Amino acid sequence: SVSKSKHSPLTVEVFAGMWINAFIVCVLCIAWVKKKNLNSNEKILLLLGFSRFWYLCFSWIYVFLSEIYPYCLLVYPMLQLIESAYGYFNCSHLLFSACLCGFYCIKIANFRNRLFIYLKIKIDRMVPWLLLGSVIFSLIIGILVYNTVDKAACKNLNFTCQERFWKATVVIEEDFFPLYILTGFLYTTSFMAVIFSAVCLLFSLWRHKCKMQRNSMKDLSMDAHIRAMKSILSLFIMYSINFIFLILTLIYSMKHQYHVILLGYLIQHAYPGVHSFILIFSNPRLEKTLLRILSWVMCKLCMR
Repeated sequence: SVSKSKHSPLTVEVFAGMWINAFIVCVLCIAWVKKKNLNSNEKILLLLGFSRFWYLCFSWIYVFLSEIYPYCLLVYPMLQLIESAYGYFNCSHLLFSACLCGFYCIKIANFRNRLFIYLKIKIDRMVPWLLLGSVIFSLIIGILVYNTVDKAACKNLNFTCQERFWKATVVIEEDFFPLYILTGFLYTTSFMAVIFSAVCLLFSLWRHKCKMQRNSMKDLSMDAHIRAMKSILSLFIMYSINFIFLILTLIYSMKHQYHVILLGYLIQHAYPGVHSFILIFSNPRLEKTLLRILSWVMCKLCMR
């Protein structure tokens, strides 16, 4: 197994990401209670922050138990529930981030295609259904993970020490092969959605900028467009890196090369926190609240 010291960076990443996503959830929930309504962008952000918080939480619980109290995972159905919850929230946060990228693209990009115009008009009504579909698909993944782990764990009930525990974990990973294929398909599909949305948005913004320059006009919304473009670019770059290491983790987990797996886990668990932090500055409500909190903290520190 991997030493405990090597998991300390993972713990720091997880707790930092949990705090960032908890901030997003708390701010949007308070706004929801006060105004009784959230726009489509904030609905996606709320579910994205919620799913990322619990994704990081269950991931850290699994690492903590497997390193400190490995025998707790032998208590039925502890391992099944943790793996199932991890699979559910991992799938949901990837789908929600893809939905967010697609939403930005449709809302901001300007194309004269009839289908695109129809989507721009209907997107606010489609968002709840997209989110519901993401939740249902993630639930299916979670159920499949539970059943796979349950069947695999039944084959490994005869180990009594930590070394044999890790050998049993390897066998469980081999039994996950069909699920790895489905998960890889999910990663690829969501990644392609992000690529398509990013390319469309960048092309649209490039055309819009050229049009403004030809007409010698000052577009007051250009700053908002550039801001959205930066958000999409950050999502595209980080999603690309995350996608690469997700696939590498799936491949090398079957080859049992744990150092590569650990590196993949470090990248994967940095992504939800860093990207959510960038998203805070793409939303005026979240940015304003964060800056207010930071100014209050600075005032308190200066008073001391």
